[in-house]
Amino acid sequence: MDVIAYEVNLFVQQAILDEYRPWLDAHVRAMCALPGFLGAEWFERSDPAAADDEVVFCVHYRLTDEAALADYFRDHAAHMRADGVARFGDRFRADRRVLRSLARY
Repeated sequence: MDVIAYEVNLFVQQAILDEYRPWLDAHVRAMCALPGFLGAEWFERSDPAAADDEVVFCVHYRLTDEAALADYFRDHAAHMRADGVARFGDRFRADRRVLRSLARY
C-alpha cells in the first residue's frame, strides 16, 4: 500500500471567508484533477480551537504514490500556491505535511 496523504492546513482570517470558501472548493477540485491525485477531503478543525479571528481548514489529498507527489511539487505546486497568495495575500497562511499509509482498516 503506497498511498500518500498530502495534508494542507489553512489558517484563514474570518474577514475573507465568504470569498475564500468558494475559491478553496474550486482549488481542491483543480488539485484532484491533476495526475496522480485520487481525491481529497476538506475538514474544518475544531480542536485545537482556532484563534478568535480565524478558521482553520485541513485538506487531505490522496495520491497514488510518492512519485505522483514529487511530480506535483515539480510541475504544479508553485502555480497552485501562487494563485491563493495573489488573491488573498497574507490574510491566510498554510502549513503542509506528507503522510505515507502503512495500513488501512
